Amino acid sequence: MAITGLGHTGLWVYDLPKMRDFYERVLGLTVTDEDEGLEIVFFSARPDEEHHEFVLQTGRTAKIGGKQQQHQISWRVESVEDLRTFHRRFEAEGVEVQQEVTHGNAFGIYFFDPEGNRNEVYLRIDRDVRQPFRKSIDFGMEPEAIYAEAERLLSDGTSAYQPVP
Repeated sequence: MAITGLGHTGLWVYDLPKMRDFYERVLGLTVTDEDEGLEIVFFSARPDEEHHEFVLQTGRTAKIGGKQQQHQISWRVESVEDLRTFHRRFEAEGVEVQQEVTHGNAFGIYFFDPEGNRNEVYLRIDRDVRQPFRKSIDFGMEPEAIYAEAERLLSDGTSAYQPVP
């Protein structure tokens, strides 16, 4: 028996309507179920395959801005164009972006939801790169330039880990 992947994760929240709007409208997740009485909403990126991968429910007690119980919530995307779309969407929506990075084996954008929970949208790259490897990159560039810059960063000889700004 082996674990085959993450089933789902959830967050306690203060403002369920605001958080629902963020994950549904900004990130594009599908609401698959909800219970107004229990103040809980279920989401999926693949509703035909998985009923829910993410859950929000009121009841948060941790203050916003403090370290949360989770490290991050990571959402896979299928293409560098998807990352570029999120780059533009986050700018348009005023979403706080922590860092846009290459991990050598993945590209990612680390960002915060309206209650300060860190998330990542990421694209897996078919490369074997020793971790941790984290260098800043700009997903506002054209795809060819992103891949060229990622290659340059892999071989530039500086520290393989640039801390979060």
